[in-house]
This record gives sequence, C-alpha cells and structure tokens, in this order.
Amino acid sequence: MSPKTQVIVNPESDQGRTGKRWKQIKEALKSFLKEFKYEFTEKPFQAVEIARDSIKSGFELIVGVGGDGTINEIANGFYEEKNLINPHSCLGIIPSGTGCDFTKSLNIPYNLKNSLKLITQAPSSLIDVGRIHFQDPKGKKKERLFLNIADFGIGGEVVQKINQKRMKHKTSSYLKALFSSYASYKNKNIRISVDDKLISSDEYMIGAFSNGRIFGKGMKIAPHAKLNDGLLDIVLVKGMKFMEFLMNSWKIYTGSHLSHPKVNFIRGKKIEVVPAKEDSVLMEMDGEQIGALPATIEIVPQSLLVKGNI
Repeated sequence: MSPKTQVIVNPESDQGRTGKRWKQIKEALKSFLKEFKYEFTEKPFQAVEIARDSIKSGFELIVGVGGDGTINEIANGFYEEKNLINPHSCLGIIPSGTGCDFTKSLNIPYNLKNSLKLITQAPSSLIDVGRIHFQDPKGKKKERLFLNIADFGIGGEVVQKINQKRMKHKTSSYLKALFSSYASYKNKNIRISVDDKLISSDEYMIGAFSNGRIFGKGMKIAPHAKLNDGLLDIVLVKGMKFMEFLMNSWKIYTGSHLSHPKVNFIRGKKIEVVPAKEDSVLMEMDGEQIGALPATIEIVPQSLLVKGNI
C-alpha cells in the first residue's frame, strides 16, 4: 500500500524552470505514485507550514520539488517546538534547483524518473540534522534546522550576493560570486569552541559546519562527512592572499584541500562561534543567507527519515 503522499513544489526554483516543467513532473509522479496531493509555494517559508500541516493531517511521505532552500524549509516543517511531529513521516526529494548539493550526499539522481524510482523503491534511512542558533538581519535571536551545511564568513557574503542578483532576475554562479566577494572581503577574527573546549581564536576566511559533503554547486568542502554519524565535520580556512587562494581553489572541487596548512579540520557535536570584534560576520545554511554571528551549531543525531542511498 502506497503511503499517503503530499508533494510540495517551488515553481520558482531552478530559475523558474520547475514551474515550466511541472506538467512533465506531474505526469511522471502519476507513473510512480497511485495517489498524491500537491501544492505550490508562493512565498518564503510557506513550505514549512505546508509540510507541518500535511504531517498533522496524516501524510506519511512529503516529497519536495525544488532546490536546497526548498528542501530545507520542508524539513523544518517536520518539527514543531524542536520535536518531530511524526517520527514515521519521511522526506522524499525530486531535485529541481540550481545547486541541489544536499541530494549528492544522499546519492539521489538528478534525472526525474530515477529520483522517483528511488523515492518509491529505496528504504527510508534516518539521518542527522543540524540545529543552529543565530542572529537574524534585525539582530533577533532565531533557531533553524539545516540538512546540509552552515557556514560563516565569505560563504555568507557569496550567498547574499547571489540572492541579490536573483531578486533582480539576474544570475550569478557560486564561483563567480566567490571571486567577486573575495576582492573586497576582510578576514574575520573568530573565537571557536567545540564541545565546550576552546579550539581557536584566529582570522578566518570561512568556517563550514558540515552534515553533508558538498556545497556551492559541487564544492566538496567536507569530503568525509556522513549524514548518520552523529557528528559535524568542521572545516576552518584561514585567510589567503588572492593568488594563493586562486592557485588552491580547485582543490575544494576534488576534496583535497584538507591537507593545506591553512585549513583546519575537526569533528564535533556542538560548536560555539563568536566574533572577537564587533564585525558583522554573515552566515548561510543550505544555500540561504540567514543572518550573522554569534551562533551555536549542534547535531541532532538520527533525527529525520529520508529516501536516499547513504
């Protein structure tokens, strides 16, 4: 018997291509799922509420159609006041975004029919999620969950630049925005504690807290990260001069950057990150710019059921 299924679609994902090919996606869904309901999102965070209401209404499988940001919102909707609404509800993903980096750690094919085959045939697996406490752009304390990666520093500025371009209906690749941001970026003095032990107080270009392996449309920032090991892979990159950065940037695509002397790698369950000065240090998670430091990031082990190959 097929699970009661709700499909949540972000028609604006993949630069509007998802909405344009919805008819094709819908027909493919009919081939794999006997019955399902679907709903389009029309504004930010609507996917959170749709997912939450659907699970409360008895839907067992919530399928997201969109990119990393859409899937993040849907996953947040599985929870209410830090608790899972229904621990038996499962997340399925049809990748349809500009990045879809999280799906790579789940080995979900980008091909529509193959991703649907995985949703209907693969077993459900429990994965960890990250929980982050941070300051929103208005300085208010907020809390959100992330599936893939949260980071501070130049990553937050890159995502902010990409989002600003998107609002003007322009496009910008992650790599292009990275080099553009680097030209004016000033390294931030950051104090970092892991599992209640002070690890470092130094100037960093970026710090990534990784549940998944990949961000920035293919960058293997945490090549050894696992979604179900109960740990976050912490990758801290100290400041580099432009030519040094340029000569080493390719390593992040192969995952060979961890051996660089200016890269620190550690694993942990809880991280506290505080700017040593009053600098504004931006943060992003799952491809969305959320606010700024200070922040506390922790792992919530074996928390969410998903369809994937881990």
